[in-house]
Amino acid sequence: MASKDRILRQKEETRSNILEAAYAIVKEEGWQGLSMRKIADKIEYTAPIIYEYFSNKDAILNELTGKGFIKLAKELQIARDKFEKPEDQLEAMWMAYWDFAFTDTEMYQVMFGVQMSCCSQRCSAAEAPYKLFTAVIGEIMKNSNPSEDIIKQKYFTFFSVIHGLIAINIINKSDIMATINAQILKDAISGIIKSIQ
Repeated sequence: MASKDRILRQKEETRSNILEAAYAIVKEEGWQGLSMRKIADKIEYTAPIIYEYFSNKDAILNELTGKGFIKLAKELQIARDKFEKPEDQLEAMWMAYWDFAFTDTEMYQVMFGVQMSCCSQRCSAAEAPYKLFTAVIGEIMKNSNPSEDIIKQKYFTFFSVIHGLIAINIINKSDIMATINAQILKDAISGIIKSIQ
């Protein structure tokens, strides 16, 4: 039994090493620089061993995407839990979302397809951030008894504005744009919150 546990631990460690190597390559060279061969070279394995764990590069991207959404959901929960009022929670969550996009830009790119193709498979972990946001939006709007469709619409209003600003900043990196967009972000968040109260 102990040897089976050891083998499982080794397999999980190897899988984790592959993902860490892939992300390290992306941090150095961007998503276009990622290949199975480079991953194998980085962790000093042969390419066939990498293929034992992941069938192709898309499988690695899908796994990293899931990890990104899990990390984002945790950061949103932390931001939400710092405040009592739903309006303050929502603002803090969108600011945490913005911060995540720029502290982990490469992860954000693969999660949302900014300057690259994102995974074709729907990632189940993507539901967690969406549910966190819609729960707080629903709480803010509870007096008007909104339908799920209305709450979803309000979420996508926020998402469209904030994701658009993030994409602009990632594609056109400039300190001036970052400053202007940060102010636009704050104005947009407070304006949309006022519109749903």
